[in-house]
Amino acid sequence: MALRWVAFLLFGGYSAAFVSTKTWTVSQRCAEDTNTFLWEIKQDRPQEYAVLMYDAFGKVGSNVKGGNANQPGLLQQCRSAHGPAFSGQYCQVFLRQGAVQYFVGVCVPDTCGEEDVQMLALYGKLEFRKTSLIPPLPSILVNQSTQEMIMTHCLPNTISPSASDVTCLFVCCVMVAIPLAATLFTAIIRWQRNKEVSPISASSCLNTGLNVYGALKTNGPSSSDINSSTSEENSSHSTRRTSLCFARSCVHRCLQAFSIQTTSQGVLSTSSSIPGGGYSSLNGIRVLSLLWIMCGHSAQFPVINNLDNYKNWKTTVERSPLHVLSISGPVFLAVDTFLLLGGLLSARSLLGSVERAEDKLSPSVVANYLLRRIKRIQPLHLFIMCLTIGLISLVQWGPYWFPFIDALMDCKSYWWANLLLISNLLPVHEICIPWTWYLSLDFQCYATTPLLVYLYRLHRGVFVVVAGGLLLMTTVLSAVITALLQLPVFQPSTLTSENYVLYYYVKPHTRYGPFLIGILTGIYLTTKKEKLLKQKWQAALGWFSCLSLMAAVVGLAFILRETPAHPSVPHALYQGLHRPLWALAVTWIILACEEGYGGFIKSLLSLGFWVPLSNISFACYLTHPVFIILYIGLQETPIHYTDINFMYLFLGHLVLTLVVGYVFTLLIEKPYLLLKGSST
Repeated sequence: MALRWVAFLLFGGYSAAFVSTKTWTVSQRCAEDTNTFLWEIKQDRPQEYAVLMYDAFGKVGSNVKGGNANQPGLLQQCRSAHGPAFSGQYCQVFLRQGAVQYFVGVCVPDTCGEEDVQMLALYGKLEFRKTSLIPPLPSILVNQSTQEMIMTHCLPNTISPSASDVTCLFVCCVMVAIPLAATLFTAIIRWQRNKEVSPISASSCLNTGLNVYGALKTNGPSSSDINSSTSEENSSHSTRRTSLCFARSCVHRCLQAFSIQTTSQGVLSTSSSIPGGGYSSLNGIRVLSLLWIMCGHSAQFPVINNLDNYKNWKTTVERSPLHVLSISGPVFLAVDTFLLLGGLLSARSLLGSVERAEDKLSPSVVANYLLRRIKRIQPLHLFIMCLTIGLISLVQWGPYWFPFIDALMDCKSYWWANLLLISNLLPVHEICIPWTWYLSLDFQCYATTPLLVYLYRLHRGVFVVVAGGLLLMTTVLSAVITALLQLPVFQPSTLTSENYVLYYYVKPHTRYGPFLIGILTGIYLTTKKEKLLKQKWQAALGWFSCLSLMAAVVGLAFILRETPAHPSVPHALYQGLHRPLWALAVTWIILACEEGYGGFIKSLLSLGFWVPLSNISFACYLTHPVFIILYIGLQETPIHYTDINFMYLFLGHLVLTLVVGYVFTLLIEKPYLLLKGSST
């Protein structure tokens, strides 16, 4: 009797009005099977499949006022139900009721399509039903009793990857198989060499005193006895031997570059990873910035769809200044730190190439400079893109899969933007693998370094005017866009502001400031003749200004946390200035550490502990969102926000990311860097 009472509440206790512009009819097979299911649950002893399907329906939980409006139900239980002529199929119906948007998981026969499910949810005109399958939320909780249909999605019970999905998985397999095969061959070659009694034959290509067969020349005829045909034969043998040796040398270099025996060397070393030495503080800055970003993503991604108490989270963040550092807007100042480091190292790298090219900034130097950058980022970038597409298409997702399906559709349409490194120029909802927007932005900024270095070498006055104009332009544009579009500056609001990301967050004209400051810093540190800081009071003043500036940038975000209802001068000024000011503060830290005024901060940032983490930081950046997506997408129940829960989420993602990031560094990232080195 209790089951029949609850079934009444679920299927007949409420009547609801729906808003829809389309009219459909339920297919005959779907209607028959649904009637069979509904008839069965009204029996005193219903069959097991009906109990499972009914129990898998999403139901209203507690804390709707705190944000727990979604009713996901039980996906796997629904799939496990097998009726007389059908099985359970999990679908989600997205609804709007007043100001509340939510979804409800329903378990229907697999003979029903999405249009059938939408019709059932709208009217449910079946033999045993005269109202909707989905009761509305109680009006006492949402101040509105009328439901409006948004859309319906059904998750198929079987996986059927498309040709593009298979292609992506094949590419991933090949990119992993190559270094594994190279590792195996290298191990076999080394084993064979160790078994050889004499190493003469193995080095025949390098020893001009050996004949074609690797044997020493002994007691042969004198040169006066060699006729012309013999000379031609020897010349032909020599040519073939040279070609063979060259081919073997190329194969050997490739094997060496891709083998784990080579790529693993130095990755876990604690010696400085900065090319050319120096700048030891950059390792600590890079790793701490990465950890800050990972912390922000670990907290941000679940908030978008998965929390059962989103409103409680939002209230906590907005009221507590302590949350600003961990899971709020300024956490992504770490991205500006990365842009600063990228500008600094790009200027240093290009100036080093110019010096090696006899002090000439030629087109070939610029081309090699850009090609090195592409080879640095694209192999792992494309691998992660293919891996993510493959995972999205193959994994049996839970009720929260729908954002990742959208990401997959974006990749199938806009993969070329990632290949060309222009994905950040697309509308944000079209970016394939959203977190890779930074790579496009970074390369676009990177491509401006040759021009600025050229102007610096051509005329210092022109260089100062152009650099100052660019810095002023990006600052003014950020402020104007913020004012005109009334953009927020604090994360709980930016999460729901499409314009914030679409017109501001990922665009080069609003994010160029920190990279430009990095270029200026790199040029200065590379070309300076003497120290800038000569007295301790200068260093003390610099540290006071630096720390005060950082505190102000973070604190003002909390003060300006309300989204402006009209163009706001404080919000506009903050948005225009806070990223360049943050970059200037980090620049001071680098400069003070380089000139011997870093104190314990330099000791901390220069610890050898940071070096191996810095070596795998690029792979960790690209990999960590994959683990977060997998965790969220496989959840069948919502995540409850507490500080301790989020801390454990971050630590779990961190450990997995470090392990897999190390593996991807060895297998995917480093081999191409070594190929670059072997070809120069």
